[in-house]
Amino acid sequence: MPNATSPRPPDEKPRRILFTGGGSAGHVTVNLALIPLLQDQGWDAAYMGSSGGIEKQLIARLRDVDYYPISTGKLRRYLDVQNVKDPFRVVKGVFQAYRTIRKLRPDVVFSKGGFVSVPVVLGAWLNRVPVIIHESDLTPGLANRIANPFARKVCVTFGETAAHIKGGKAVHVGPIVRRELLRGSAVKGLQWSRLLPGKPVLLVMGGSLGSKRINDAIRRNLPELTKTFQLIHLCGKGELDDRCAKVKGYRQYEYVHDELPDLLACSELVVSRAGSNSIFEFLALRKPMLLIPLSKEASRGDQILNAESFRKAGFCEVLQEEELTDEAFLAALGRLYAERDAVRARMRQRDAGDPAGSIAALIASTSRR
Repeated sequence: MPNATSPRPPDEKPRRILFTGGGSAGHVTVNLALIPLLQDQGWDAAYMGSSGGIEKQLIARLRDVDYYPISTGKLRRYLDVQNVKDPFRVVKGVFQAYRTIRKLRPDVVFSKGGFVSVPVVLGAWLNRVPVIIHESDLTPGLANRIANPFARKVCVTFGETAAHIKGGKAVHVGPIVRRELLRGSAVKGLQWSRLLPGKPVLLVMGGSLGSKRINDAIRRNLPELTKTFQLIHLCGKGELDDRCAKVKGYRQYEYVHDELPDLLACSELVVSRAGSNSIFEFLALRKPMLLIPLSKEASRGDQILNAESFRKAGFCEVLQEEELTDEAFLAALGRLYAERDAVRARMRQRDAGDPAGSIAALIASTSRR
């Protein structure tokens, strides 16, 4: 069998990998980083996800990746009438995934998690296709806990996560960072956002769906924030506020794609939720961050654990959502700005290794050929 980097013989059929994961951008970004790398190594890549989810939009931006939609049901932790219908959607999705995987005959399935991945993992297992799962957060999400018994290996970002993975399947690989994020231009970022050099830029990100609590805090405090910073505010779909459109030094966008590396490059600090993929990307780019994790009322608490891990390492300030007053927000941001050089120095001391290469090698060694 060729290794992860060796070329395949000209008469050998390329190995095929099926990716899955979705429901939010965080369940797709690792796949976005791995797909081009594996394609460069000679793999054929395909993707399976929901018919209308964000994963379909994001994967459409990649070259030569066929997309296969299936029925999915959300794994909710709260009462909802859809909870009655969703099990039937999941069962339908399993049958769709089983039939499609049987036709595609992938050599391995790589799952980033999220509720859309469960039928795919089950469909792969029924076809005896080896499955590798990736878990970004410090503790496994519900979808990955369901999928774990059907997987060969579980790649983890945090070393502490291995203790939560049953069966000795955990492989600590570290964070996966998209290559394009490391190629940003600060000059292009300022030009695109029509901001001026010489005054620090604060980048605000609330995730692919935005965060009303963070958006409101930013906009309430614009008069004070713009004394020190220029702001680039990624506020989420449908969350633009026309009342702030003419504020000097403030730019708001629902979401950005190709421009994100340049906007990160020109930013001095970042205010963000604490999704694992995003905060490790900020770490790789040495961007001091103020993290406002989702509360336990709105999540399983994974972002709180992610943020606390980064706080202990000295990479960020943390402000819990329940404590998000104007005074606390401005004070935390002020502390971060004052300590930014020390934070960047600690970030520079961290050696991330080559997580993407490690996963590519694991995929090659786990595939059916």
